[in-house]
Amino acid sequence: MTASFTSGKARRAGIALGAVSVGLLVLSACDKPTPLATVTVGTTSVNAEAACRGDGKPLTDEKLTTCLSNVKTSKTIKYSPGSTLRLGVDPDVVEHGDKWVAVLDGNPITEPSNKTYRSFPNADVFATGGQGAAPKTKKINIIQVNDANKPKSVWSFTLKRDDS
Repeated sequence: MTASFTSGKARRAGIALGAVSVGLLVLSACDKPTPLATVTVGTTSVNAEAACRGDGKPLTDEKLTTCLSNVKTSKTIKYSPGSTLRLGVDPDVVEHGDKWVAVLDGNPITEPSNKTYRSFPNADVFATGGQGAAPKTKKINIIQVNDANKPKSVWSFTLKRDDS
């Protein structure tokens, strides 16, 4: 005959402790979600994770150039001339003194900002100043910079001119 040396209460406590331990192990294996950036035109929004990240370190000049020029999978949003363009970043982007800057086809259109949101009412991002026909698309990038203005992350979007 065998005798049980543990009570049912102790056994249940051990099982519960084991379940909690397994749950914590599974959660610790998950990556922290990367911050998102959002572009809104009218009532339509698109958001994306960073196309390039330095994982806390600044991006090299070569990596930044590659990231700005070779992004083929950027999210696209239709933009009608004169619409309000809104850009936003997760609060995680500007914590610890970091800022962000918006770049349109390689040219900065904002100063570095520690705000999570910028709005450009009645913007005409496709204006050419009389220098030929307006392009069909424009690339807009949001670049996270550290306190020394070194790039840390880049989010990429495509604005598609909507003439309807």
